[in-house]
Order: sequence, then C-alpha cells, then structure tokens
Amino acid sequence: MKEKTSTRHLLHELIYEADTPSGKAFDVALLVFILLSVVLVALESVPSINQNYGELLHQAEWFITGVFTLEYMLRLIAIQKPWRYVFSFFGIIDLLSTLPMYLSLFITGSQSLVALRALRLLRVFRILKLTRYIGESNFLFRAIRSSLPKIMVFLFGVLILCIIFGTLMYLIETDASGFTSIPRSIYWCIVTLTTVGYGDIAPATDLGQFVAALIMIMGYGIIAVPTGIVTSELAIQEDEIQLNTQGCPNCLKDDHKDKAIYCYNCGTPLNHEE
Repeated sequence: MKEKTSTRHLLHELIYEADTPSGKAFDVALLVFILLSVVLVALESVPSINQNYGELLHQAEWFITGVFTLEYMLRLIAIQKPWRYVFSFFGIIDLLSTLPMYLSLFITGSQSLVALRALRLLRVFRILKLTRYIGESNFLFRAIRSSLPKIMVFLFGVLILCIIFGTLMYLIETDASGFTSIPRSIYWCIVTLTTVGYGDIAPATDLGQFVAALIMIMGYGIIAVPTGIVTSELAIQEDEIQLNTQGCPNCLKDDHKDKAIYCYNCGTPLNHEE
C-alpha cells in the first residue's frame, strides 16, 4: 500500500507539477509532442504532401496518439479521484483530441473527426500555466477581470454611437450608396469606427463623407480606451500573492500560495505522501 501511494505521489509530482526538474522536463516534452502533432495535422491537409508522405505522417500520428493515450492513463492513476480529471475542461479536451484516431479504425467516415486533433493545441495553455510566469499571468487576468465592468459600459456607449451615426447616415445617403436600411448603415458605422474599412459601402455625398471623416477620427480614440482601462488596472493592482504550480491530487485545483501545505479548496495535503 505504501509503495502504491509512493508511486502515485511520484506520478503526481511528474505530471501535475512544474516546480521540479522532472516536472519541467515532462512539460517541455509534452509541449514538443503537442506542437509536433499540430504540425502533422496541418501537413496532412496539404494535398501534395499527403499524397507523397501520407503513410509516414499517419504512422507518426499514431505514435503521438499512443504517447498521449499513455499520458491520459497516467493522469488518471496519479490522482485520488480520476473522474474529476475525466470531466474537467482539459480532461475533455484530452479525450476529444485522442479518441478520433481510434474511432477511425471502427467507424467508416470518421476520418473527418481526425481534425479534432488540433484541439491538442489548447493543452498548451495548461503547460504555459505551469511555468514561472504563472504569477504574471494571474496578475494580468485579475486586471482584465477588474476592468470588465468599465469595458462593458464603454462598449455599450460605442454601440449607442453606432446606432446614432448609422441612422444619421441612412438619412443623409441614398440607396445607391449602399445605405439601404438602418441596420446596414449601422454595420457600415461599426466597420468604419473600428478602422476595418471593408469598402463595400461608401458615402457619396459631401455631408456623408464629412460625417464619415468624423467617425474615422473618433475611431482612433475609441480603440485606445480599452487598452487604457486595462493598463490603469495593472498600475493599481496591489495583490502580489505569489502562486506556484502545486496541484491538488484530490480536486485538481491549482494556483496555491507558496509554501501552502493544504489545498485551499478541499483541504487535502499538498506534495505530501499519505
């Protein structure tokens, strides 16, 4: 029983942690396989490459699928309640990105599902989260979350401006210019205000062009506002709690404080053998 617990503990340290040299090496190796898998998916979509090297790419993909299958099984073994991982966000992503290769052996026409392998790229976020930049990423996340109410109010104000100017342009311009309805005029205003400028609709009258010029100038200032809001929140952030990569072997919660002994969510001891 002690040996089983020790093995589970070592697996958990290797797979779910990134503070140890072995954990970092595992994350780097996993990142290489993820990026390689995405490259293979992209190459298979090129007809000339798939025609000449399709079999080689297929064998390489099966090898990578085997690696991810083994990793998935080890993740289930390394925690006390495997079902928590199975139904977690990354657990579902891991399953969806691995299962199509096996389904292609039994179900005809399931080859189209193989493109789901590109979902493995989402796993990069899990690896990036388990790096020395975790504190900075959480710092930025908190700033964006604090800025969200202000940004929503700002976007609501921009929407009102688009409705007003769109309606105004509908009254100024004619159907020949493309302003055939108020919704279409609002669409033009949004495109112009965001400086995208598709060019499918353009004002023809002098007054319409003058209003369009005002909207274009206004657009430069509007684009800068959300950036300024987030930047100000970054400047006033005072929460500098240092977090590490400790993952709870019971509930899979991470973002624990440095030197934390117990999980803040369920109270399970962290990084300690039973």
